[in-house]
Amino acid sequence: MKIPFSPPDIGGAELGQVAETLESGWITTGPKTKKLEKEIAEYCSADRAVCLNSQTACAEMTLRLLGISAGDEVITSAYTYTASASVVCHVGAKLVLMDTQKDSYEMDYEKLADAINENTKVIIPVDLGGVPCDYDRLFSIVESKKSLFHPANNLQEAIGRVIIMADAAHSFGAVWNGKPTGSIADFSNFSFHAVKNFTTAEGGAAVWNTIQGIDKEELYQKYQLLSLHGQSKDAFAKTQCGAWEYDILEPSYKCNMTDISAGIGLAQMERYPGILARRKEIIEKYDAVLKELGIEVLEHCSKKYQSSGHLYMARIPGITLSQRGRIIKEMAKAGIACNVHYKPLPMMTAYKKLGFEIADYPNAYKRFENEITLPLHTKLTDEEADYVTEEFCRIVGSYR
Repeated sequence: MKIPFSPPDIGGAELGQVAETLESGWITTGPKTKKLEKEIAEYCSADRAVCLNSQTACAEMTLRLLGISAGDEVITSAYTYTASASVVCHVGAKLVLMDTQKDSYEMDYEKLADAINENTKVIIPVDLGGVPCDYDRLFSIVESKKSLFHPANNLQEAIGRVIIMADAAHSFGAVWNGKPTGSIADFSNFSFHAVKNFTTAEGGAAVWNTIQGIDKEELYQKYQLLSLHGQSKDAFAKTQCGAWEYDILEPSYKCNMTDISAGIGLAQMERYPGILARRKEIIEKYDAVLKELGIEVLEHCSKKYQSSGHLYMARIPGITLSQRGRIIKEMAKAGIACNVHYKPLPMMTAYKKLGFEIADYPNAYKRFENEITLPLHTKLTDEEADYVTEEFCRIVGSYR
C-alpha cells in the first residue's frame, strides 16, 4: 500500500464550484468569497468572518488592526508551527515563547500568568491537532491581570484586557464547552491550507466575537482595507457601472482570498459534517489499537471538548531521537508517510537568532523527542487505517 500523509479531499462538488467560478468571468474576490464568509460566521456562531489567503495573513492583519507594534509583547507557545510566532515579528512586537505544561501540549498556564506585564497586549493560544486550549483558564488569567493592561487604541480599550487571539489553524469544527471554536476567543484565525480538514487550497478566515462599543461592519471594513492595499472599494465594487473611482486610504497589504478558492470552500462546507464524522471514526480505530499498547495519543474527545480531529499525534515513551527517525523511515518503507508535530520553535535557526534556547523549554522538548504523527485523512479506507496500525505496532514493537 501507498498511504500519503494528508492529501486534500476534493471531489465533484469542488470541481463544479471551480468550473462555475471560471465560467462566471469573476475569479478574484467577489460574491463567492462573501458567501463563504457568511457561512463560516454562521458555522462558528461568530459575529463576523473575513476570508484571506492564509491563517498567517489573518493573524497578522488582526495584530495590525489591534495596533500591535514595537514596545508591545505577544505570548505564544514554543510548541507550534512558525506561523503562530512569525506574525508577531512581522509587526515589530516582542515575541515571548511559553514552555508547555509537563506531559502536555498546552502552554504552561501558571508561567503564562507570571509572564504577563504592562507591555503584554496579546496571547496567541494554539489549538494543536484540533484540540481546543483551556479557554476558561485563559480568560480567567487575563481577567485577573486587567490592572496591568494599558490600551493603545480604541479596539484595545473596548476589550479592556490582554486580547486572546487563537491560532485555530487546526480546529475548524472543534467544540469547547458546547461552543464552536471561533465563538470563544476574542479573535480566532483558521487555516484552510491544502493539508487541513477543510480546504480552499490556500486560504484562511479571521472570525471574532461581539465587542461592546465596536461596530462589526466597521471592523470588517478595516480588514478589507488592510488586505486590499488600503483601497476604499474592492475590485468587485469597482466594476459596477460608473463606479470606477476609488481612493487609497493607507499603504496596506495584499492578501485577499479569490472566488476560485472560496468556491472550493463552499463545496467543502456542504460536506464538512461528513468529513468530521469520518475523521472521528478513524481516530477511534487508531485509539482502540494503540492505547492497548501503551502508546500515548492526543485525546480528541473529553467531557469539555470535541476536537476537529486534525492530527493523530502519538508518543512512544522511552525511544530516542534516532529511534524515532528509524521508525518513521521504516514506516515509509511500508508505504506509510508519517510526520512530526512539532519541532519546538527554539530549535529553529530563525528563533535561535532571536535569542531563544531549547534548554529553557524542557517540557516542549520532551513532547517533541518521541512524537510521531500518523496519517489521518478522509481518503483513508478502513483497510488502509488497519494497515497503518498493524505496521506501526509491528515496527514500534521491535524498539520496546
